[in-house]
Amino acid sequence: MQTKNLSTILLFAFVVFTINAQHTEAYQKKHFIQNTDTLLYRILYPQNFDENKKYPVLLFLHGAGERGNDNKKQLTHGSKLFTSEIAKTDFPAIVIFPQCAENDYWSKVKVNRKKSPISLKFKYKKGPTKSLALTMALLDSISSKKYSNKHQVYVMGLSMGGMGTYEILYRKPNTFAAAIPICGGGDPKAVVNYATKTPIWAFHGAEDNVVSPQESLTMVSAILKAKGKPRFTLFENANHNSWDPAFAEPLLLSWLFSHSLN
Repeated sequence: MQTKNLSTILLFAFVVFTINAQHTEAYQKKHFIQNTDTLLYRILYPQNFDENKKYPVLLFLHGAGERGNDNKKQLTHGSKLFTSEIAKTDFPAIVIFPQCAENDYWSKVKVNRKKSPISLKFKYKKGPTKSLALTMALLDSISSKKYSNKHQVYVMGLSMGGMGTYEILYRKPNTFAAAIPICGGGDPKAVVNYATKTPIWAFHGAEDNVVSPQESLTMVSAILKAKGKPRFTLFENANHNSWDPAFAEPLLLSWLFSHSLN
């Protein structure tokens, strides 16, 4: 009996490993070079990709825990959204997962980790971080391809990536058709650049003890004051991993891909 149970466990582990390996391999390993700097990234092309067709482009910015130089950890959260059968069939898109360097950040912000939740002071006027600057250049490069639909470029991000989402909207206010920042934050004074241009659906967990939900509330309030019409979901029982219920939201992808620039 014990041998049978062990065999079942080993078979299950093998199946899970195989599925995860296939999922990871769906995202091609790439690197982008600008001058002497290199940005590692993964890219997913639609099923039956045809260079003579046009596809939406989606940029996904990971959290601080996935920084590094392995060109793999950035796929930890969110990447499975786009390899599901529904996504591949109903929402074919070019999906980009860049990896932020270990000692860098997606947003120009001073982070005080001695506090819980952390304290954030955004400093956009000092210019983008190296990783965000490289990511913007990468996005421009891919968006300029003949098979990229420039009217359907999107950005999503979680935690540090949620902060990067708000900042990239500020730095490229005419680029994105819609954005989804999850458990992030940003400079409320900067929203005037994009508040009325980019539909936003923000998510946060009410119990978040890493990035305070007040950060999202502040951004949503600022966007409203600037005449924007943000969508906001606060999960009452979620902590920092509010990306889990956000990714489970059945209307998430249909809402995102329904938007297009005029």
